Formats: sequence, structure tokens, C-alpha cells
Amino acid sequence: MKIEVRYFASLVEHTGVEVESVEVAPGDDVTALWDRLVKRHPKLGEIGFHPMAACDMEYAGWDRALEGVKEVAFLPPVSGG
Repeated sequence: MKIEVRYFASLVEHTGVEVESVEVAPGDDVTALWDRLVKRHPKLGEIGFHPMAACDMEYAGWDRALEGVKEVAFLPPVSGG
């Protein structure tokens, strides 16, 4: 099953793309997807933080199953002042 992956802010710099299509296997969750993306874009493994994930525009935990999900977005943590 293919899903669309979106990257935001500094994650775009680490991947070189804003959006890409990724094949996921039955039973995959956000963690499995992230592991696959780090293999595809090794610089993601060097960022020093776990980005927030959103599945179909709703924040999701890293154990969220991807079955039925059309889009996963990864966002760096937000800091403010």
C-alpha cells in the first residue's frame, strides 16, 4: 500500500523533498515508516529529535497503525517564547 509522506520545516532540508510516496507493508506503524524513511534519507537519523507525526491530519503516536492511512506528516517540535 502506498501512502503520501509530507515533511515540514527543517525535515525538508534533511530529505530534499516536501512530499513523497512510500510503500508500506501490512501491519506497519509510524515507527516502521520512520525507520524506512531513515534508510532512504540517512540525514533524518542525525536530527537529534523525534518529530511529531500526524496521520490524515490528526496527531498520532509512533505506535499508530498505518492501515487505511492515506497521508503521514512529520513535523519538528515547536518551541516558542
